[in-house]
Amino acid sequence: MEELSGYAGIVTGGSSGIGLEIANQLALAGAAVYVVSRTGKEKEGLQSSPKGVIHQQGDIRNRSEMQALVQRLAATHGGQLDFLVNNAGSSYKCLAQDFPEEEYDRIMEINVKAGFQMAQLLYPYLKRSPHKGRILNISSMSAHLGFSQVVPYCISKAAVVGMTRGLATEWANENICVNSIAPGWFHSRLLDEIADEKRRTQILQKIPVHAFGNTEDLGALAAFLIGPHGSYINGQDLAVDGGALCFGF
Repeated sequence: MEELSGYAGIVTGGSSGIGLEIANQLALAGAAVYVVSRTGKEKEGLQSSPKGVIHQQGDIRNRSEMQALVQRLAATHGGQLDFLVNNAGSSYKCLAQDFPEEEYDRIMEINVKAGFQMAQLLYPYLKRSPHKGRILNISSMSAHLGFSQVVPYCISKAAVVGMTRGLATEWANENICVNSIAPGWFHSRLLDEIADEKRRTQILQKIPVHAFGNTEDLGALAAFLIGPHGSYINGQDLAVDGGALCFGF
């Protein structure tokens, strides 16, 4: 089924992992998906994306560069862009008391500021979308739970949820719905960076299903939220976590 036929939009940070799978699932549903990343291509060793995924090189922190990119992509589709998936994110592992200021600033710039700027840049196109414009931010379990050695990441993802709710309220009558997805623990490059074998075991013990997730599920949810049946869902942070947030003991 190609429920997203005629849709066009942007996914940031999609050269691998969650972002790439979301882009792939949106394309399989019929959308034209422009994946913006620093490399402008898939990571080595990954299968080629389906038709409809178009990789673009760019720095989402550079507002003028992104403005030119958004204008160019919109022009390709008759001035129309229908969705934005703010997926790009970064972290750094360090105890809070020793956390380098430059790393804190970098995390906030990528995880929060850049996403807000992308929303601003796409706003004039999304509000004219015949499908109802959609913004989908990727938050995290870290928006709701505390994790050691990644405190600034937790701060940034809590801010992403706040941005989701604020934009959803302000733009509700502007033909735009804004939601976020809070992934639990999925196989990804970021997981490899922040979790050694001991931490992986600890993580699995905190998930009722005792397994890491499949990123295809995230892509399927993204396609639903962006598609025609997601038009009345607004301001929600939807956890896809194997039950991690509900797990007591």
